[in-house]
Amino acid sequence: MSVYKDATRNSWYVKIRYTDYYGKKKQTTKRGFKTKREASEWEAAEKLKRNFSLYMPFSKFYEIYEADLRHRIKQTTWENKNIIITTKILPYFGERKMTEITPKDVRHWQKKMIEYTDEDGKSYSQAYLATLHAQLSAIFNHAVKFYDLKNNPAKVAGGMGSKKGGNMMFWTLDEYKKFINCVMDKPLSFYGFEILYWCGLRIGELLALTPKDFNFERKTLSISKKVRQKGGKENI
Repeated sequence: MSVYKDATRNSWYVKIRYTDYYGKKKQTTKRGFKTKREASEWEAAEKLKRNFSLYMPFSKFYEIYEADLRHRIKQTTWENKNIIITTKILPYFGERKMTEITPKDVRHWQKKMIEYTDEDGKSYSQAYLATLHAQLSAIFNHAVKFYDLKNNPAKVAGGMGSKKGGNMMFWTLDEYKKFINCVMDKPLSFYGFEILYWCGLRIGELLALTPKDFNFERKTLSISKKVRQKGGKENI
């Protein structure tokens, strides 16, 4: 028995003993369950995860995927992946067992993503739909490659959207000159757009610039950071 009642908090908690990847015996405790059933369900799913059994829920495998991948890619890259997965993929596949997700399930999910519209009636772009599918397929590929999942149902189902997306819009030199003349009386905007156009910076890179990044003697500009959104706030 590893599910216990916490009388002082009127809740349940779970203790799990397991052997880690390096053969060391460890113990973990999870508290705060409102019911014994909820605690038991978490315990069962956690044991499957600890044993790397693909009968675990998709959400539990995602925890493994995160642990395997997060330290291998940039923090901003991971955060972008995590937002997509937690908001667009986990709500649909989270509680389904990895071994039971079929290409048909993926096709149903694709249908929901393709038919989605926001409050203004706007749907996801073709490029974004392709990105959503790529993220789902990457998780299943990880399971196939490292944890012996028989096949990738997202690959069998086929993709959605298009990586090419829409046509890229850009200014010609003549168009840019017409525009920049209209903001010459606004120094901050003028120099900002000059840097964006002639140096090819992204908005986040421009916003992160400081006086130390400019070397007027060598006539160079150092790009080493960028502003990114996190929790509604801007961070460098």
